[in-house]
Amino acid sequence: MRFHVPDMSCGHCRTSIEKAVAAADPAARVTFAPEDRMVEIDTARDADAMRAALKDAGYDVAPA
Repeated sequence: MRFHVPDMSCGHCRTSIEKAVAAADPAARVTFAPEDRMVEIDTARDADAMRAALKDAGYDVAPA
């Protein structure tokens, strides 16, 4: 699943997102496209769970 994360702008953001995703699904893989502010998450969890994890980490997200 892909999400647009408009506030993602630095390495700290990337680390925060990776930690949030890992807390929701330790087996998930995260790929970043910082120039587009996109995050792709390969997970068995549903999109709502990942969206909630990102929002809990402080990031607004939209489906991409």
